Amino acid sequence: MSDVLLSLGSNIGDRAANIAEAVRRLNDETGVSVMALSPLYRTAPVGPVAQDDFINGAVRIETTLEAEELMRRCLSIEASMGRDRVNGLRWGPRIIDIDIILYDDLKIESEALTLPHPRFRERAFVLVPLADIAPSWMIDGHRLDELASAIGHTGIERA
Repeated sequence: MSDVLLSLGSNIGDRAANIAEAVRRLNDETGVSVMALSPLYRTAPVGPVAQDDFINGAVRIETTLEAEELMRRCLSIEASMGRDRVNGLRWGPRIIDIDIILYDDLKIESEALTLPHPRFRERAFVLVPLADIAPSWMIDGHRLDELASAIGHTGIERA
């Protein structure tokens, strides 16, 4: 059984309901058990595209799936909820975004998946919810709650 942290976000429609539906679908997947869900946060979008604010959260799961298979399942859930990664605008609005941030202490660099997620340390909207559900998770000698404190809470508020 592997311990995994996921980041979820939505800025189209009922954003909180979209996250709740994604969590439900994750938990319905064979080989996946949702162990914890963070509080949800309202955050400003990142990138050059003008768009509505996001609602973000994090989920801690246990899984028997390999990392690449879990990624495929996450992408399938996104697609089934209406996200179009092929024709959608990069950094643009999305009904749901599910990112694998940490998978045990696994390090992967492939076309399909990079673990740990390459930019998670730069993003309060990822670190703050992760620290809510896994404060003592260690990554490269640092606890998640320490990383979240260091980046601060600017631009992120409880939804």
